[in-house]
Order: sequence, then structure tokens, then C-alpha cells
Amino acid sequence: MPKPQRNGYARIDRVKEQVMRELAELIRTGLKDPRAGLITINDVEVTRDYSHATVFYTVLSGDRTASAEALEHAKGFLRSELAKRISVFRTPELHFQYDESLERGVNLAHLIDQIASEKPIQD
Repeated sequence: MPKPQRNGYARIDRVKEQVMRELAELIRTGLKDPRAGLITINDVEVTRDYSHATVFYTVLSGDRTASAEALEHAKGFLRSELAKRISVFRTPELHFQYDESLERGVNLAHLIDQIASEKPIQD
């Protein structure tokens, strides 16, 4: 069980948010790979020892597989730039995972709209 913080905000949460902000900025400005498309960082999960970070992302424009390849190719560059921007004992190794929750949400909203537009059955 995690130790409660006095201010209610654990250091790992602050590191997670900093990693998310810096990676979003690096992908937006520093990633020159044309395969990347428009990538949005949705969330980052950092292990307790800061050795690994799972980055959840979505692709707003462009090919999903090409964007995944571009991120995997730029993983070392992104990690080295991240090390320059944040000050932690160990810069986490980055693992990119596509976040399908946005697509599922859109599909559910579409299904709900479809059901709501159907006429009710009269008895």
C-alpha cells in the first residue's frame, strides 16, 4: 500500500505529468519523421523506480502503424532529450502503447445515438 503524502500528491504523479508534458512537446516540435502524423499523448504510467514509462498515445491524423514505427524508431532520441529536460535519478525507458479508449468511446456514442434515433415499438 502506498504511503500517503502530506499534501496528497505523490512525487511519482508529478514525475508522470512532467514526462507527459515534455514528451508531448518533444513529439510536436522535435520529431521530424513524416510517418508520425499528429500524435497525442493521453497518459503515461511510470514504475515506482522510474526505470520504465508506458506512454499511451492516439493518432489524430495519419496512419496508426506508421506512427507506431516512427515512435519506436525515435525512442532513443526521445529518451535522451527527456533526460535533458527532467531531473530524476533514472530516465525511464519508454514503451509506446496505442490507446484505443477514444475509438471505443466514439463507437459507443455512435451506438447510443443509433438506438436513440430508432422509433419506439408501439403496443
